[in-house]
Amino acid sequence: MGLTVTVLGCSGTYAGAGGACSGYLVRGGGATVLLDAGAGTLANLQEHVRPDELDAVVVSHSHPDHWVEVPVLRNALTYVLGRGDLPLYTTDETLGLVEAVGHGRIGEAFRPRIVTDGSEFRVGPLSFRCSRTDHPPETLAVRVDLGGRSLGYTADTGPGWSLAELGPGLDLAFTEATFLTSDHDPGDPVHLTAAQAGAAARDAGVGHLVVTHVLPTRSVDEAVAEAAETYGAPVEAARVHRTYRV
Repeated sequence: MGLTVTVLGCSGTYAGAGGACSGYLVRGGGATVLLDAGAGTLANLQEHVRPDELDAVVVSHSHPDHWVEVPVLRNALTYVLGRGDLPLYTTDETLGLVEAVGHGRIGEAFRPRIVTDGSEFRVGPLSFRCSRTDHPPETLAVRVDLGGRSLGYTADTGPGWSLAELGPGLDLAFTEATFLTSDHDPGDPVHLTAAQAGAAARDAGVGHLVVTHVLPTRSVDEAVAEAAETYGAPVEAARVHRTYRV
């Protein structure tokens, strides 16, 4: 099986009606990884795999729309599914919040591992590399490689970070496009506009672009059109339950 990404949630900041916050199921070479775990993603995960079939969880940062399902997943693993060894890769701050919500008992379900800028690790045949983005707090974009194919995920970032930081040869990138240019305050540079997302992917030589993390109050179709104009090629939008082949 080649490298694939299934969208479990893609709303920015909060989940839109019928949607979920950030969460992606990355699969390849027999490995299955949950990348971010925003609100609503655990229910959607179970449309594709059982929680105890995961090989690892990777969480990009401590903003709650990217991690709040981790303590709920802990409940499922500990009290129902009987699993206590799932690797959890995340930042120091995120782990502290997860531990607090989990009353210090996260270790009953997970094997936590702190990652930071430049961290590299493997989950089965999948190779991961992290790059700190332009977003408060510490936020890690992720590159995943398998069999000569490469996936990039920006997590959240402002324009002070570039997809190029994940290295050359990204075949597919999921890039946040929180705002449209027409309604973005340039004095608030903690997220990208769709136009900035497209330009960043173009400059990094990304083979195919999927925009995600669009605010529920914004038009996804407009975000796609705006990103495509600066990217210079067709762009897709992340859609819940859709699987993309890298």
